[in-house]
Amino acid sequence: QVQLVESGGGLVQAGGSLRLSCAASALTFRNYHMGWFRQAPGKEREFVARITVTSITIYGDSVKGRFTISRDNAKNTVYLEMNSLKPEDTAVYYCAADRPGGNVGYDYWGQGTQVTVSS
Repeated sequence: QVQLVESGGGLVQAGGSLRLSCAASALTFRNYHMGWFRQAPGKEREFVARITVTSITIYGDSVKGRFTISRDNAKNTVYLEMNSLKPEDTAVYYCAADRPGGNVGYDYWGQGTQVTVSS
């Protein structure tokens, strides 16, 4: 059974940093594009970042220049380094796995980790 387990969330002051991790199991991690999404209360899910199997990265406009996505295929883990955090970054952050050539959209999702940025 495929599992994506996020960790690293927490409470941080504005201007601070956090690093989220997402550990994958029961899939061939190196063969999946990986993404981070977030959802704040009362808002729709928002795309944050994506890293392809060849480590090409894409970012949402609201996080460009502040967040960095990376992957370690040896550890089956994708990371999201978040700097210069703002209160509007407060959300539950989810990682997701997308099999190239598979169904439209991401195939697997984690359970999420809460990030709270205080002003």
